[in-house]
Amino acid sequence: MRTYNQEDALVLFSGGQDSTTCLYWAKQQFRQVHTLCFTYGQRHSQEVENARRIAAMTATPFRVLDASIISRLAPNSLTDRTMTMDEKQPKGSYPNTFVPGRNLLFLTFAATLAYAEGIRHLVTGVSQADYSGYPDCRDTFIRSANATLNLAMDQQFVIHTPLMWRNKKEVWQLADELGVFDFIRHETLTCYNGIKADGCGHCPACLLRRRGLKAYLAERGH
Repeated sequence: MRTYNQEDALVLFSGGQDSTTCLYWAKQQFRQVHTLCFTYGQRHSQEVENARRIAAMTATPFRVLDASIISRLAPNSLTDRTMTMDEKQPKGSYPNTFVPGRNLLFLTFAATLAYAEGIRHLVTGVSQADYSGYPDCRDTFIRSANATLNLAMDQQFVIHTPLMWRNKKEVWQLADELGVFDFIRHETLTCYNGIKADGCGHCPACLLRRRGLKAYLAERGH
């Protein structure tokens, strides 16, 4: 596996299972890792505080950026508490947990910050294998965004997606391979309702996480 131990990276970081696994992955690949977290009007502040806590625990530089404008542009259940959250993907459409433009906006902000800091590597935890139907988690989107950002800023950014082709079972496996399985299981916050570790158990993020964990533990033998 190629490493970039003479270069820095910026991880788009929420303190959840995926981005924390990416954080540990990046720490093995790069000289110095930085994290960038976003407030975007999400249902709870625990996500940002958990990200801040994990960054401190791992001695990783941490920064929060206000992207709350996105919550006022398109209705979705992650930023509108009056909406009932879809627990399954509606037939023929995206679940209402989809935040239109979120990943494109986050990558644009991250690249802009990286440009200012002289960083060319961006790391994000999107996955096409288990992406809940979100179009901005697909590999084609990431490739397109990467090319656009390079053209827009005349830079050679590289967007790394270590989870792109891993389903949730395989994300747990990667955490285990990185030696942080227990940390990811007990310290991360994936739940859309703001509950750490195993979460609420019924929101889409918790269901996906639990299903993957159950499959991995069965495969591992305990």
